[in-house]
Amino acid sequence: MMSICLNAGEKTMSIYDLSVVDIDAKSVSMSKYKGKVLLIVNVASECGFTPQYKGLQELYSKHKDEGFVVLGFPSNQFREQESGTNKEIKFFCTGTYNVTFDMFSKIDVNGKNADPLYKFLKDKQSGFMWSESIKWNFTKFLVDKEGNVVNRYAPTTEPSAIESDIEELLN
Repeated sequence: MMSICLNAGEKTMSIYDLSVVDIDAKSVSMSKYKGKVLLIVNVASECGFTPQYKGLQELYSKHKDEGFVVLGFPSNQFREQESGTNKEIKFFCTGTYNVTFDMFSKIDVNGKNADPLYKFLKDKQSGFMWSESIKWNFTKFLVDKEGNVVNRYAPTTEPSAIESDIEELLN
């Protein structure tokens, strides 16, 4: 009988090992969100799905006291639908959709310059036909309280359609 040892001393990377940069250019450790249910979304201000900001804010407002957080990551990789500066993006989100959930600096979600967070998310939850790449703005990743990426939703999935999945993880 053959025995196999798989790097017993090697620690598996966790989402909480990563750091991101918020919309005000401050470094934020993802460990800040330990024990919370996360919905991580790549967003854009000039997209047909931009009205989903309203639904994302509604979900956040309804469940934030239960330990739910929405994290918005602007990206300009899809037909340049997020061409503004971080300051302009923040102004748009707060002024147009009254966004109070955490927003982050503009990033790449695909390609060689993809943010490490998005490399991690895509590695844990592939998309349509097992494709890793993000196809469009407002792709959503649901992360449980232990930091496991449990689901990936298409841009066409309305935030309200995810609510039962969020509630299940909060209970």
